[in-house]
Amino acid sequence: MKKEDIEAVVVLSGGQDSATCLALAVRRHGADRVAAITFNYGQRHVLETKYAKALARRFGIARHKVVRLDFYRHLTRNALMNDDIPIAKRADASCPTTVVEGRNAFFLLSAGVWAKSLGAREIYTGVSQADFSGYPDCRADFIRAQQRMMRLAMEWPFKIVTPFMNKTKSEEWALAAKLGILDIVKNETLTCYNGIPGAGCGKCPACKLRNAGLREFEKRQHTTKAKRATSRPRA
Repeated sequence: MKKEDIEAVVVLSGGQDSATCLALAVRRHGADRVAAITFNYGQRHVLETKYAKALARRFGIARHKVVRLDFYRHLTRNALMNDDIPIAKRADASCPTTVVEGRNAFFLLSAGVWAKSLGAREIYTGVSQADFSGYPDCRADFIRAQQRMMRLAMEWPFKIVTPFMNKTKSEEWALAAKLGILDIVKNETLTCYNGIPGAGCGKCPACKLRNAGLREFEKRQHTTKAKRATSRPRA
C-alpha cells in the first residue's frame, strides 16, 4: 500500500467516542484507507491500549500505531495519571481533576505529523462540546485554532473532523446504532475513569455521562417503536 492510499487518521483511545469515530471513518473512506493512532501517555488504565488494538483489528485497520508519550508524567499531574489524586471537581470549580492539560493538542499534533507522512489530510477525533464537562480542549474554538496551527506548522491542508462536536451522548448512541456497531460500543470499549470496560463502574463522571446517554437513547427508541405500533392500521 502506498502512503497516498491513506485518507484519514483516527485518534483511537479505545473508548465509546473514538470507537464510533473509527466506524464512521471506515464507513466514509473504507478500512484500507484509514489508519489509527493510540497514545500511551502514562494513564493509570493502560488497558485502554488493549481495547484500542482490539477495535482496530475488529474494523480491519491494518495501520495502527501506538505511541508512547513518556514525557507527559514529568509535566503535569491529574486524576487520570496519578493514583493519589481523586476524581472530583477542583476546589475552585473550574475544570475537573481528570483534565489532562494540553492532551488533545499533543495528540492532534502527533497524529498530524504521522498523517502527513502517510499522505492523509483528515484527522478524526471524538471530542464534543455539547456534553462539555470543563474540558477546554474539547471546544470548537480550540479545534479551529489547532487546525490552523497545524496547517501553518506543516504546510499541509489538514482537516480535523469532529463528528460529535455538537452531539449529545444520546445522539452518539443513535449514530452507533445506525452504523450497526451498538453492541460493539456497549461491550468492547473502555470509557470508565476507573478502568472498568463496558458499562463501567457507573459512578465516575465518564460512566454517568455515557450511561445517561444510553438510557435516553433507549427511551427514545422505545417511544418511537410504540408510536409506530399504535399508528399501524388494524387488519
